[in-house]
Amino acid sequence: MITRLLSIAGRLLLVLAAMLAALWGTLALWYRLPLGEFGRYALPALWIVLAFLALAAVIAARWRLTLPFVAAFAGLLIWWSTIQPTGKGDWADDVARQFTATVEGSTARLHNVRDFDWRSDNDFTEHWDDRSYDLDTITSVDLFASYWSGPAIAHTILSFGFADGRHLAFSVEVRRQKNEVYSAISGFFKQNELVVIAADERDVIRVRSNVRGEDVQLFRLRTSPPQAKELFLYLLSEANDLAARPRFYNTATTNCTTVPFHLAQKLDPDLPVDWRVLVSGYLPDYLYDIGALSHQVPLSELRQRGQIETRAKAAGDSPDFSALIRVGVPGP
Repeated sequence: MITRLLSIAGRLLLVLAAMLAALWGTLALWYRLPLGEFGRYALPALWIVLAFLALAAVIAARWRLTLPFVAAFAGLLIWWSTIQPTGKGDWADDVARQFTATVEGSTARLHNVRDFDWRSDNDFTEHWDDRSYDLDTITSVDLFASYWSGPAIAHTILSFGFADGRHLAFSVEVRRQKNEVYSAISGFFKQNELVVIAADERDVIRVRSNVRGEDVQLFRLRTSPPQAKELFLYLLSEANDLAARPRFYNTATTNCTTVPFHLAQKLDPDLPVDWRVLVSGYLPDYLYDIGALSHQVPLSELRQRGQIETRAKAAGDSPDFSALIRVGVPGP
């Protein structure tokens, strides 16, 4: 009886594995197959047929009949391993440039800092410039969570404040092709590359709060100046490495939250891994629990006082945009 139960359990596991391989292979072929429309339909259809035959063979314990699917899956994995990011493409204007940086002493010089003037998602004045920052004058690190699809999904942005009143924001984004619409599913299948944008807050925050109408919440992080400086340098290093060695964006593992989290782990290797790092809308809850946000008020009040929409729209394109959106937000 035990042997029979183990046999049934093993066969069920094989069925589950075959179903997962069938689903993954179908989507991989659909999103990445370099063929015309007919090929994008025909080969995934053939793949599904092979998968069903393999499932039937597993259920019937006719193992030889699974060999075509096994061979096809091995070939698919070999093909998949050859797909590598190039850093080249007809990129959308807002993600066309990956910033780079050089550091001399306490001065960081950044090339290709984005400072767009947005009127709508499709109407903007493009501007990129070079800027220098004194790393010894970093005074703050803030987190923006921009909710665009319910409470569980948010785009996160880190922003550094300096003693001269300037703020520089870093946004890890999907490097889309022109006229391409973002898809969370395609983000699992090497559809897009990764880009780190360094931008003025009047650009990267205002486009979300004022133009797209997203619910943008601001949280002041509890970091010491040395920690803030080290995190800033890690971000610069990440950007330089990305410019030299392109990487794919991945919806689950390489995105706007996981990349900064892995950098933060360099500051604190004991930083606990938590499911809320993956479900980015709940990242503020995680930060509150580990003491990275002020505990002088409840998290619900931090969220309410950190909602910047009204202040951002009132500030418009004011040069004091960064100061105005922080009015009333509890400090760290």
